[in-house]
Amino acid sequence: MLGFIKTDDEALVSCLGDPQRTVAAYRELLRRGENALSAIRTGLQDTNPAVREGCCRLLDHLVDTESMGELISMADDPDARVRTAAFHALACDRCKGDACAPGPDRVLGPALHHLISDPDPHVRAMAAELVGKFTHSDARALAALKASHANDPSPAVRKKAGWFTPGGTIYERALRAAAR
Repeated sequence: MLGFIKTDDEALVSCLGDPQRTVAAYRELLRRGENALSAIRTGLQDTNPAVREGCCRLLDHLVDTESMGELISMADDPDARVRTAAFHALACDRCKGDACAPGPDRVLGPALHHLISDPDPHVRAMAAELVGKFTHSDARALAALKASHANDPSPAVRKKAGWFTPGGTIYERALRAAAR
């Protein structure tokens, strides 16, 4: 009887769930780049949350327009580490260009929801970063960040939300950049 044989990329993705192999697998998948995207997208549905988290982290660097919808859906993953990695990947511009950055129509709703109601403070903090990208262009983003800055139970979330409100370092930096 023949069993299902995984491709080399799929086998590497499954290694993301093995603490002894995850670093080497991550590096190799990152090196393979867009050639490994299909296996990485498939890994977003793995039963092991460590695999899903690793795939979100990889998509932070390798994301393309085809992967964006799947990455956005990971914001509702049952595991907080996966949600945190998904929000980081959606918010982070350092690792990728703006070529495939999703607009507020796709990401602001989920980010606002998690900023306000996610039980995990790490997820709320990463959601604040994503909401912060729209603080100058969407009144809902600014209002939610002000509310989090004033009322979130986590000091870390309050601090991060404050960065994106008037007087905050990131808010003010963006104002100066827009004035140039």
